[in-house]
Amino acid sequence: MKKVFPVLMMIALLLGLAACGGKTETPAETTANAAIDTEAADEPGETAAEPADAQPTAGAKTLVVVFSATGTTKGVAEKIAALENADLYEIKAAQEYTDADLNWHDSGSRTTLEQNDKSVRPEIGSERISLEGYEKIYIGYPIWWGEEPRIMDTFVESYDFTGVTMIPFCTSGGSGVGRSGKNLADNAGTGNWLDG
Repeated sequence: MKKVFPVLMMIALLLGLAACGGKTETPAETTANAAIDTEAADEPGETAAEPADAQPTAGAKTLVVVFSATGTTKGVAEKIAALENADLYEIKAAQEYTDADLNWHDSGSRTTLEQNDKSVRPEIGSERISLEGYEKIYIGYPIWWGEEPRIMDTFVESYDFTGVTMIPFCTSGGSGVGRSGKNLADNAGTGNWLDG
């Protein structure tokens, strides 16, 4: 049941995105585009598709920004980028997260310590991206301990989103988006943030 609910939520999200886009699809095409390969996405480091071109195209209007420690959220981001004909930018941690770092059962694991300290700002290892020309940004991340990973706070505090519509999306094994979108909006201080 835990795997079915997130898949159904993603299908609903993708159907909603397809309905809002300028491209008209038949119900069969929409269903095919919304299908998520959950077997591939469940394994750390694996995604359902190869990454889209990470370099933004001149004059592009939509961007998908994603942080994904295991590849699950990245797979969803790639599908959104394909549906929206958007550029894709991946946030990578300067110090990658290991399986031990991601062990939420360990009260001394890196992610547990980061999530318990709202002032922590993990360093981003990806090259900085210019947001010039983007009018809409989807921003995706996993839910850790009921919130956004602290590296997402690092990202939103590093950019000016004035005039940009921000659309959070997340993946989780058992939690909803919770306050993560509001947290990001508060930390960013700029942008028109929609509900996740």
